[in-house]
Amino acid sequence: MDASPPTAPPADAPHPTRLVHTAAALRELPRRAGARAVVMTMGALHEGHATLIRAARRRVGPQGQVVVTVFVNPLQFGAGEDLDRYPRTLDADVGLAAAAGADAVFAPSVDEVYPGGEPQIRIAAGPMGTLLEGASRPGHFDGVLTVVAKLLHLTAPDVALYGQKDAQQLAVITRMAADLNFPVEIVGVPTVREEDGLALSSRNRYLSAPERSTALALSAALFAARDRLAAEEALRARAASVGHAAQHRSAALAALGEDRAAADAHAVAYAAAGPPHGPCVARAAARAVLEDAARLDPPLTLDYLALVDPSDFTEIPDAYEGEAILAVAAKVGTTRLIDNIRLVFGAGRPQPATAHQDSATPQDSTTPQDGTTGQDGTTAQDGTTGQHGTTPQDSRTTPAPTPTAPTTPPTTPQGPLGATR
Repeated sequence: MDASPPTAPPADAPHPTRLVHTAAALRELPRRAGARAVVMTMGALHEGHATLIRAARRRVGPQGQVVVTVFVNPLQFGAGEDLDRYPRTLDADVGLAAAAGADAVFAPSVDEVYPGGEPQIRIAAGPMGTLLEGASRPGHFDGVLTVVAKLLHLTAPDVALYGQKDAQQLAVITRMAADLNFPVEIVGVPTVREEDGLALSSRNRYLSAPERSTALALSAALFAARDRLAAEEALRARAASVGHAAQHRSAALAALGEDRAAADAHAVAYAAAGPPHGPCVARAAARAVLEDAARLDPPLTLDYLALVDPSDFTEIPDAYEGEAILAVAAKVGTTRLIDNIRLVFGAGRPQPATAHQDSATPQDSTTPQDGTTGQDGTTAQDGTTGQHGTTPQDSRTTPAPTPTAPTTPPTTPQGPLGATR
């Protein structure tokens, strides 16, 4: 039977979640009074997906309608990838979707979505689709956009929600909707993480216990970059408040044998005199963690670590100020995982919040791993907190003549693989 019983309950009453398998049955679903939201997945649903479905429900309200699609799209899998072993758990998926507030689950067959076989005409992702994930998986984003376009036509939503964990996927879908005038609002929602920081993904089930331990390096690297950047921005803010007095203070303290205080003053002076180098610092902090993980047993094999402009996914320069995405992809054993975090560069700008907030409970919308076409689901953005530097007491003294920048930056130890998150 293609659909659950067609009797529709009152709009304000609890109602069963209907499972449909064909486009015709989907069209027969009565539209509710409010907006329709769609959450596209490839199945094997978990708490990341549930959080996204709940976000969709909140978005459209009790009068709206939430449709969850479950479709493992063959067009986005390349040769040697895990299409055949990708988990199919439809019964459990329907139960989870229902508990999270979905009105309907659309689970079409491959023949239903591609009735004539693989489509001869596909949507091309353009230059953005050739970078990072696109470079590692040629043609992947063309397959993603083709199925997303078809599912948007079939489900006809007012709003579609996707996970920020698949940041590049979200970017190309948003661009497609804008460039091709799709009458739908695209919404990105934060990543859901487990207590240890690992981003939720349907692929996590493939990891053995030792592999999972190594896989924690992905999130640890991102958090190390975030924390090092926060320290850098705080130092620059402090330097701005102290001014050139810091260089004179450093020399005076060193003469008195106050080595730790002198080192602190030296660091402030360096930050005051030197140009912004947040992107360089963030990259180095993340790479140090990943290099350590490459020596673990089992090792982490890095595919890419990239710090990119969210608008086009090109690498940002060291003098960049504004929002950026730090993205990482790697293999542990035979399982390929991706993750990312959003960073903001520029002294005095808001910075991401603590790792716990970044990784645990998104406030409103979190992205499923393995979203409609992506490999892994959501990616949470981090909340933001302002950086505030402190002003040394003797900053009230008369500034010394303008110094030159210290010749070497202060030494900053890199955090270990298990860095505080």
